[in-house]
Formats: sequence, structure tokens, C-alpha cells
Amino acid sequence: MSEIKRSNSKAIVSLIMGVLSLFIPIIGIILGILGLIFASKSKQEMNLTGESGNGLVTAGKVCSVIGIILNIIMILIFMVFFYFVVNTDISTY
Repeated sequence: MSEIKRSNSKAIVSLIMGVLSLFIPIIGIILGILGLIFASKSKQEMNLTGESGNGLVTAGKVCSVIGIILNIIMILIFMVFFYFVVNTDISTY
């Protein structure tokens, strides 16, 4: 029988962090950065140990980068929105 290679655990964590960075606002930036860190460390481990998980690493990197970008855009939109809300000259008196 052929030997089944185990998936690298850090590759799985990278994918989980990347997906969570897409759905959790503000904290998603931190999760995305952690996802990228785990992806690079798992890639190094996989080269040394021969474990599988290249697809998981790629998906984790992509989700992490998209999550970081979306969170930054969301923060910028909120900042612009609140800037215009604070600087309006509408008074109720």
C-alpha cells in the first residue's frame, strides 16, 4: 500500500487564520498577519519533513492577504464616514 502523508498542522492553522481574517472585523488584520506567519513557517517545515499541505498553505496565504486588505479598506471607510459625520454643521437647536 502507498503511504499517506500527513498534512502539516501549521498549514491547517494558516488556513483557519486566513478564513477567520475574512469574517472577523478589526481583529482580522491580526489574524491575517498570523496566518501569513504560520504559512511561511509551515512551508519551511514541509520542505524539511516532506509533509503535505502545499494547497493549504496557498489557500491560507490568499485568504490572509485578502482578509488584511478588506479589513484595511473597512477601517478607512469607517474613518472617512466618521470624519464627515463629525464635521457636519447640522444643529438641532
